[in-house]
Amino acid sequence: MNRGFKIVSKYQDQGLSLPFRATKQAAGYDFACAEDFVLPSIWKVNFLKVLWAIRNQKQVSEADLATAQKTLKPFLVPTGIKAYMQANEVLIIANRSSNPLKRGMYLPNGIGVIDADYYGNPNNEGEIFVQMINFGLTDRKIKKGERIAQGIFMPFLAVDDEDLSQTKHRTGGFGSSGK
Repeated sequence: MNRGFKIVSKYQDQGLSLPFRATKQAAGYDFACAEDFVLPSIWKVNFLKVLWAIRNQKQVSEADLATAQKTLKPFLVPTGIKAYMQANEVLIIANRSSNPLKRGMYLPNGIGVIDADYYGNPNNEGEIFVQMINFGLTDRKIKKGERIAQGIFMPFLAVDDEDLSQTKHRTGGFGSSGK
C-alpha cells in the first residue's frame, strides 16, 4: 500500500465515496464535501460597514473590526477522507478550476499541503479539511457529495545534510506542524 484514501471513522457509515480521478489523464483526485455545509459569503452587513468606514477614514470600534475579521476568515469544509502515502510524498489540495468562476469559492492559501505524517494523527485521525472562502454575494450551500477540491500526490525532495535536530514528531491535527 503506497498511497490511497480511506474514510475516517466518524463518517464510516455515512455513504461517502473515496476521491477519484474524473478521467484517465486527470492529475487530481476529486474531493467532495462530507456533509451539507453552508459557506458564508464575505459580503455581510458588518463587513461592508467596516470596509466603508476604513475607506472613508472613519473610526472603527474593536468589536466591529473583530466581527468583520470573523466574516473574512476561512472555513474548514470537511471531506471525511484521510490519505496515506510514502514518507517522501505530499498530497497537494488544489481548488477545482470551476469553483472561483461558477461558485465564488476560493482556497485562501492557494493550496493545502497534506504531509504523510498527518495520516492517523490523534487529534482528528488525519481527516482532510479544505480551507475555503466564499466571495459570492450570498451564502453558498455545499451539498454532501459535491466536489470542492482536488488532491494531487507528489514526491518532494529534501536538502543534502539536512539538520534533523529541529524536526519533531507530529502531535496534532490541522495546522499542527507549524507549532
